[in-house]
Amino acid sequence: MSTSTALDPPDGTRRPTHSPSDPKAASAQPPPRKPPSARRSWRQALGRDWQLYSLVVLPLLFFLVFRYLPMIGNVIAFRRFEPGGSILGEDWVGLRYVHMFLGDPTFWQVFTNTLWLGALTLVFCFPIPVVLALLLNEVRTRALKRFVQSVSYLPHFLSVVIIAGITMQILATDGPVNHALRTFGQAPVPFLQEPEWFRTVYVGSEIWQTAGWGTILYLAALTTVDDELYEAARIDGANRWQQIWHITLPGIRPTMITLLILNIGTFMAVGFEKIMLIYNPLTYPTADVISTYLYRAGVESNSFSYAAAIGLFEAVIGLVLIFSANHLSRRTVGTSLW
Repeated sequence: MSTSTALDPPDGTRRPTHSPSDPKAASAQPPPRKPPSARRSWRQALGRDWQLYSLVVLPLLFFLVFRYLPMIGNVIAFRRFEPGGSILGEDWVGLRYVHMFLGDPTFWQVFTNTLWLGALTLVFCFPIPVVLALLLNEVRTRALKRFVQSVSYLPHFLSVVIIAGITMQILATDGPVNHALRTFGQAPVPFLQEPEWFRTVYVGSEIWQTAGWGTILYLAALTTVDDELYEAARIDGANRWQQIWHITLPGIRPTMITLLILNIGTFMAVGFEKIMLIYNPLTYPTADVISTYLYRAGVESNSFSYAAAIGLFEAVIGLVLIFSANHLSRRTVGTSLW
């Protein structure tokens, strides 16, 4: 005895009795339900993870108080500011201070010095950490690798004052470098008093202080490169240089591009503290940059509106540089910050 009783499928899998091609029936079907996570509101997420969100409060307050609120003070670049008066200036003067520094020969000298130091810092300080990371990645002796890393990282943890003091002691007329020159029969060189030596001294100290710390990000990026790619390259007969060029460098390219864009964004803001510590009036022709000129014009001469106009000009240039570098990187390499 056979029966042809059709059993209903379980709930949620019941087949429709109408044709799928029927437009009326298709429109009568309810829309698919979104997953619960998509319907969860931000209030529910905040109530559930408030401990995590609370960690963001202090960084946001820091940037609000020390980064965004001071931007309101840029208005004194277009207003005449007098100490003891209104914090936003007294009278509206328009572009008077902009015309003043654009017509000041001293400003264009410090602007040129800033471009020189920024370009030299970018050319020498950016690729050296990449090279150092690639060399450390090839070291197979773990003890030697740790020793080199520790020695190269150490200057980063020293303050700028200590770095400047060590630099001045080494390059002094009675310092180790000039003692070595006397040993070889050469006359001592006043490195810190001659303008033509300042750029070399500054860039060299920057490399010493930042090269080791910069390798950390690249060494971390190297760990993400798939080892199977190296194995396939070795099978194809690629040597170490070819593996570095075709596998290692493309693997860390996003990190390199990101750091390059950030360095270009700070192109005009060369190290104020270190320059202030190691320069002197004898080296002004090559050492005086926009940041030190702002300090003397704003703090020492009380020309706050004039200094604010120059600082705003410098910030605009930095903003244009970082947007241009990001756009160029996205168009040519395919990697960008945003």
